[in-house]
Amino acid sequence: MVATVTDIHQAHAELERMTSLFRQQKQAFRANPMPSADERISQLNALKKALLQHQDALAEAVYQDFSCRSRDETKIAEIMTTAEGINYAKARLRRWMKPEKRHVAMLHAPSGNQVMYQPLGVVGIMVPWNYPIQLALVPLMTALAAGNRAMIKMSEFTPNTNSALKTLLAEVFDETQVALVEGEVEVSSAFSELAWDHLVFTGSTAVGKIVMAAAAKNLTPVTLELGGKSPTLIAPGMNIKDAVERIAFGKSLNAGQTCIAPDYILLPEGKQQEFIDAYQATFAKMYPTVRDNDNYTAVVNERQHQRLQAWVKDAEEKGARITVVNPKNEDFSGTRKMPLHIVENGSDDMQVLQQELFGPILPIVTYKSLDEAIDYINDRDRPLALYIFSYDKNVQDKILTHTHAGGVSINDTLMHIAQDDMPFGGIGPSGMGHYHGKEGFIALSKAKAIHKKGRFNSGRFIYPPYGTAIHKLIYKLFIR
Repeated sequence: MVATVTDIHQAHAELERMTSLFRQQKQAFRANPMPSADERISQLNALKKALLQHQDALAEAVYQDFSCRSRDETKIAEIMTTAEGINYAKARLRRWMKPEKRHVAMLHAPSGNQVMYQPLGVVGIMVPWNYPIQLALVPLMTALAAGNRAMIKMSEFTPNTNSALKTLLAEVFDETQVALVEGEVEVSSAFSELAWDHLVFTGSTAVGKIVMAAAAKNLTPVTLELGGKSPTLIAPGMNIKDAVERIAFGKSLNAGQTCIAPDYILLPEGKQQEFIDAYQATFAKMYPTVRDNDNYTAVVNERQHQRLQAWVKDAEEKGARITVVNPKNEDFSGTRKMPLHIVENGSDDMQVLQQELFGPILPIVTYKSLDEAIDYINDRDRPLALYIFSYDKNVQDKILTHTHAGGVSINDTLMHIAQDDMPFGGIGPSGMGHYHGKEGFIALSKAKAIHKKGRFNSGRFIYPPYGTAIHKLIYKLFIR
């Protein structure tokens, strides 16, 4: 698509606005560099109140951006998780803010040590299109809890949601506290190059590398929430029906357009048909129809839809067997609805086994032994999520200790991200850093180490001239 003169002018205007707001927020932070607990809790209360008041408008906006996005999924995965996160932070914020006393070694006594958690300043938040409410507001509420100001860069693929969020935030915050900006690649690139005190990016691994390179120009610390191919390992002896019920929910939510969606299934050899039959039956109960069912989300745009279709075709042409989970055998032409495509007989040269799928495609990879399944995971990039299905604690422990992943759910999918008292974050190509809960507060604060002495200076005993009896005694006592 060729940019019009209007597009260029709009982008230029948004760039100027963004740069101006950034300067204003920096100045405002200097005027109030340590907001009190009461100030922060007041902001969180106001954000939550506005979120609840606007929840229906937000759900409708996301529905429009996707052409069909289950309003219940928006409330469950975005509104509810954000509200719960705010509640959790509010209840613990005073405790988190309290300086922590630390041990003082005898060599340095009498003195005191403490760690003070100080706001960083102005935080940049880059939001993807798949969960635009949660992935804007959870980092925002974390930034506010830590005493920061924030600017949010929304995806150009969710214009209706962007507008609804902008209205919500304007009711609660002055733009010197919280501001929302929009725009395409030019604005995103400039946003990532600003000298943030911290930058939170959620998106693909490929774009994450670009963002990190841009942030490096200012030595900006980053939290990268990326993605990758999250394995789902069904262990030998596991009840297939139990596993499928939980996998089907996790894969169907948002039509698989979730960074921690089950990406592929590691299945004991010979269990393929049992798995497929159970999936067909389970999916049909959840979604008796797909095409005109508002409970089943569409692929977000035509570009993503074409990508997914091309990857299915690529797999089929290279010898894969495709099973379409389509309870009523509906025709989806003219829509962006896409039922799940289960892929058997996959090979490493297929796109579906190389790329993060981010949609309703589910490859099955069979294995002969648990060790073989573990090796398959470890031969690949460390994933954002790992799902283990086994009721055997020894099997669970073996997989946990022999693999790495950003987070794990055992006998479930997705739900580890909803646990407010646990950190969320990737590892290596699936991301770096953590947020959510206390870890989020710490990530967006400076843990300032403070060593304090009074009138008596014990340090003078090690001052020169060296070689005295007191030096020899100190060496004898402390170099051992």
